[in-house]
Amino acid sequence: MSKNRKVLITCAVTGAIHTPSMSPYLPVTPEEIIDAAVGAAEAGAALVHVHARDPVTGKPDQSPEAFAKFLPIIKQRSDAVINITTGGAPTMLVEERLRPCAVFKPEVASLNMGSMNFGLYPMLGRFTEFQHDWERPYLEGSKDRIFKNTFQDIENILTTCAENGTRFEIECYDIGHLYTLAHFADRGLVKPPFFVQSVFGILGGIGGHPEDVAHMKRTADRLFGDDYHWSVLGAGRNQLAIAAMAVSMGGNLRVGLEDSLWIGPGRMAESNAQQVRAARQIIEGLGLEVASPADARQILNLKGADKVAF
Repeated sequence: MSKNRKVLITCAVTGAIHTPSMSPYLPVTPEEIIDAAVGAAEAGAALVHVHARDPVTGKPDQSPEAFAKFLPIIKQRSDAVINITTGGAPTMLVEERLRPCAVFKPEVASLNMGSMNFGLYPMLGRFTEFQHDWERPYLEGSKDRIFKNTFQDIENILTTCAENGTRFEIECYDIGHLYTLAHFADRGLVKPPFFVQSVFGILGGIGGHPEDVAHMKRTADRLFGDDYHWSVLGAGRNQLAIAAMAVSMGGNLRVGLEDSLWIGPGRMAESNAQQVRAARQIIEGLGLEVASPADARQILNLKGADKVAF
């Protein structure tokens, strides 16, 4: 592990997995999403990953109008790289999920590299009281729901965003997703350096065991060599443990309330910035440096904030 390398922190501030009743700290309104993203950047996140929600119910909202309420203000208040989701929510089809990136032409967009079972229903064992009518059916419905991203869907996202110079946080929930990335790279539809976000601990994807983390890294190394930058996302209680493993193995990390509501056993995170600060402690404790937004733009070969459409 290079002693002078800089480690990228991504913060995913709200997502579409957790529902508002699960935590009073989950950003829902545009103002809360803005404050969460800016706070995460001030704490050390080089990239902030954003979803939108209905400000009253907290339900995931993938309309460009919802994103327009916070994207320009985050950009005004922070130099962080703004990463817009194409994942939206598992209940949405690709045409709906792709619209914000097509309209706003971000520097980075997330891209799930395949269809998968996406099991949220076990959270009903922990959370039983809900403020809004949509929350319980949303979680229960994941027992019989597939997040759909076919080869055609992925190609649609890649070609639409490529015209805008958008690059990708390529989310790989299992080993097969790495091979799907290799397939699209062989076809020339996505170009290095690849930013591979390995996702651990989602029911339906690879688990959070250290052997799973090592297997993902070994496979990506074999497929992509020096043409990629590796980052990890540990869901729930896996978040900081997997982050520590990855950083020690030469990788980068992602935190945020999209991925985990917690900061320790039985302790809810009170902000996204709190998780970023915990991640920063891991990085600096290993004698490494946290990457700035300018570093991220150079490392990931991004087009720059002046070339987005917001």
